[in-house]
Amino acid sequence: MKIPYKDIVVGGETFRVPDLSKMFGGWWLLLGIVALIYLLSGIYIVGPDQKGVIRTFGKMSRITSSGLHYRLPMPFEQLDKPKVTEIKRIEIGFRSRGPNNAKTQTRDVPQESLMLTGGLNMVDIDLIIQYKIADPVKYLFHVRNVPMTVHFATEAVIRQVVGIHPIDEVLTTGKGMIQATSKVLLQDILDSYECGVAVVQVQLQDVQPPRQVADAFREVASAKEDKARLVNEAQGYRNNLIPKARGEAAENVLQAEGYAAQRVTEAEGDAANFLAQLAQYKKSPNVTRIRMLLETMEDILPGINKYILKTQSGGDLINIIGAGVPVGNAASSGSKGGVR
Repeated sequence: MKIPYKDIVVGGETFRVPDLSKMFGGWWLLLGIVALIYLLSGIYIVGPDQKGVIRTFGKMSRITSSGLHYRLPMPFEQLDKPKVTEIKRIEIGFRSRGPNNAKTQTRDVPQESLMLTGGLNMVDIDLIIQYKIADPVKYLFHVRNVPMTVHFATEAVIRQVVGIHPIDEVLTTGKGMIQATSKVLLQDILDSYECGVAVVQVQLQDVQPPRQVADAFREVASAKEDKARLVNEAQGYRNNLIPKARGEAAENVLQAEGYAAQRVTEAEGDAANFLAQLAQYKKSPNVTRIRMLLETMEDILPGINKYILKTQSGGDLINIIGAGVPVGNAASSGSKGGVR
């Protein structure tokens, strides 16, 4: 075969090279370019938040990490790049986005949000499920529609958990326990389905009684708050009154014990004083009687004038005149003297 040549000019110089387009025809050149592009199509990049899952003739063959890689072009090998670090979100009981993913006002979905509590009361619950891909192979090949599966499984779990709690716990103090229990049960169900996802969070967005009975529930809640407030006030009054009463009782007991000790001591002193006076009286009855009389009169008649009268015999007999009435032997002894 005769090889055709053609002249090309490079840098002002002419070179004679084989004319491949004439030698093999233009289609061969085009075919070579297409083949080159086809082979280069096997180059792919896996992002830092992704995993590369390669299928060879439809069967999973390997997983590649982030970076630049090469695979055989289709139909020999196919590539999936799921985002394994992305937190995915599912809304149950409401929707915050409208058609075409455009932001609209939150829309309620009552067929998902209305459920029964433990006391057969209706409650309206909106919640959000957050999850991420834990196993990309299971996520891609074991379940046909993972988001829908997670959605239905969450509905079943939340209805089961809410159904064993009374409505008061669902509306108030039991929200944290309901979220934790639902997360564990939901993860168990998804693991049994081999969905390849990890539940990050189950969050109750809004828990309210149905609109038809919301006013009645608010009145009940208000009455319970009033009851709790009154109970707390009574407890505070009780806690303030009882220690005060106990303190006063202890004070009264101490005062009574002190008064008893004082009375006993005074009685013992009076008895000792009486015994001492008795002993002196036995030694000198007249002198003791007169002294006791004078001391007593000084105590009971401090404002009365006192007079001492001498008898005709010149003795030292003492007479005390009170209110013009002679006391003692002065009236019977015929004493002279007057009363002022």
